[in-house]
Amino acid sequence: MQRRHVIALAAAVASLTAGTAFAQAYPNKPIRLIVPFPAGGTTDIIARVMSEPLAKALGQPVVVDNKGGAGGVIGATEAARAAPDGYTLSVATVSTTAANPAINKKISYDPITDFVPITNIAATPNIIAVNPSFPAKNYKDFVAVLKAQPGKFSYASSGTGGIAHLQMELYKSLTGLFITHIPYRGSGPALNDVVAGQVPIIMDNVPSSMPFLKSGKLVPIAVMAPQRMKELPDTPTFKELGLEPVNRLAYYGLLAPKGTPKEIVDKVYAAAKKSLEDPAVRKRIEDTGAIVVANTPDQFAQQIKDEFAVYKQVVAKQKLTLD
Repeated sequence: MQRRHVIALAAAVASLTAGTAFAQAYPNKPIRLIVPFPAGGTTDIIARVMSEPLAKALGQPVVVDNKGGAGGVIGATEAARAAPDGYTLSVATVSTTAANPAINKKISYDPITDFVPITNIAATPNIIAVNPSFPAKNYKDFVAVLKAQPGKFSYASSGTGGIAHLQMELYKSLTGLFITHIPYRGSGPALNDVVAGQVPIIMDNVPSSMPFLKSGKLVPIAVMAPQRMKELPDTPTFKELGLEPVNRLAYYGLLAPKGTPKEIVDKVYAAAKKSLEDPAVRKRIEDTGAIVVANTPDQFAQQIKDEFAVYKQVVAKQKLTLD
């Protein structure tokens, strides 16, 4: 009996030692960073800004891999199924870890249990913007036009079940406005069509919209930010407009698959934190209109749980389905 105990203890120690050695050697090859949306959207922008300093801090290339489709579900599903060895990470968004799982019962991953949160890189406001040909250039006139012609206008989003979709549905429920939803396969394609005038309105993240807002190809109507943005000083927040529940920030963080060793998670977190302490990196992120967060794995895990709960309530209240 005693001999069996000694053997079992030795095996456990050997396993722990092997795991620690693996984590200490990590990384010794390139790391894949799955972005669950096409190039051009905010998720892609944040990932590419982070990939270079993260690679420098970890000592191995961090390769961005865009896997768009189904409002981020395709890429997130692939990320959840990846080997938990630290060589496949992914970018978490509210769409993939809260909004879409809240509405889509067919999603095969659990946003709470199938990932290990590492850190929330940055938070970004969403914005309602219009094509310059739209017959309103400010919030008061925007509401008046929609009320005068209910059902005539449509809005583009990054996809069904994404944060832009559910935030607009929340906005519609609070205002009684009727705007038809047109989902796209990511912010990039949605922006292209709104800028081209194919769809008059968009709900999108500020970073991906900012170049078009600055160039006058889109007109800002209202922004979901804690206070007015210095880049958009004339654009009111939803809080100012009496719509505090809509005034929610989106997050963009790092996730590892379930089962990834804590030592590896801690190493990636330390590298991300170090990267985000670099003033040049912070400036690149903040110049897009995003807010650097860099919270701990535990804090980010709680944030994901809280957002998931909020959007489950939105789906239930609005009786939203994918049908």
